Parts: sequence; C-alpha cells; structure tokens
Amino acid sequence: DNLQWLMMSDVCKHCVRAPCLEVCPTGAIIRTEFDSVYIQEPVCNGCRACVAACPFGVIHMAGPENEGKGTAKKCTLCYDRLQNGLAPACAQACPTASIQFGPIDELRARAEQRLAQLHAQGISNARLYGHDDTVLGGLNAFYLLLDEPEVYGLPSNPKLPSQSVLPSSIWSIGSAILMGIAGLVSFRKRRMDRFAAERREEVA
Repeated sequence: DNLQWLMMSDVCKHCVRAPCLEVCPTGAIIRTEFDSVYIQEPVCNGCRACVAACPFGVIHMAGPENEGKGTAKKCTLCYDRLQNGLAPACAQACPTASIQFGPIDELRARAEQRLAQLHAQGISNARLYGHDDTVLGGLNAFYLLLDEPEVYGLPSNPKLPSQSVLPSSIWSIGSAILMGIAGLVSFRKRRMDRFAAERREEVA
C-alpha cells in the first residue's frame, strides 16, 4: 500500500578509516590528495583481501581471473578528472543534482538542511548516513536516506578488520587453554584407569 522507489548511488564510500586500505598487503590501495581511496592496479596482486574487508561490497575483481591474474577495481571518484579540476562524472551527469560533489563541510550543511525539510514534511525515517565519524570515521561519499540503512543494503555499524583481532585472539587463546585442560584431564584419567587396572591384577 505504500510502495516507493528508494534510490542510492552504490559507489565506493571513500571511508576516512577504510577497511580495504587497512588490509591491503602490497600498498596498492592509497589515499589520494583529494582524500579519496584509490587502487593502483599495477601494484595489486589480486589477493582479494580488500574484497572481503569492504563492508559495502563495492570492490570487485576484474581481468583474467581464471589465470589468477585478476586485479581489484572500484570507483576511483574519477581521480583523473579531479586532477584536472573537474567533478566526478556521476555528479556531472546527474540530471536532478541528487549526486552532489564539493567540499565535505558544504555538503554536510546542505544535507542537514535537506534533512530538516524532510522531517518538517513528516518523513520521520529520513536520516543521514556516514556524514559523521560514527561510520568508519566518516564517509567521503555519504547519503541522505529515507529509511533504515539496512533497507538500502548498508550496514548499520560496519567495523574495521583490526577491531576483530583482539576478540578473535582472546577466543582462540581461551579455546586453546580449554583444549589443553581437557587433554590433561583425559591423560590423567587414562593413567588413573591403567593404575587401577594394574592394582586389580595384583590383588587377583
């Protein structure tokens, strides 16, 4: 009864604390002078670590993958255009200006003004996503959403891979200790059983 279209430009978010950049083993992923996240394809070894780390699913492998030589690819924020003083192609081509490009502080101010308008119109579910540091330190491509992030396929609280290291390590250490204790108990029980069996034979 309330069917509506929810549009979103599903591009790289160019995270301030980018998981893909954190896990890249070759230094192929860098942060540019424009604060965007860029993959240097000649340096990429095709390990796919960045594909697994990206919580938004925007990185993909391209090239002759069947030969194991594919490289990671994603939105570059039109790095070549930025170097020549031009806006990214998507913002340039968007006929409704729903995709906007500019200084991040100006974009945040515009988004907050638009959000206030939507709330005044009774659209209470409207929200900004990635405009502050709560999502991976902030997204340099953030969104004005009309519903929950999950409705758009966006994670509500994405994590950096390094944030999972300590809990995983504690769990692994705890499991190893428990396994060691279980092994010692089992070994002691076998010795006790064998000792009891030998005593029974002596008594007999």
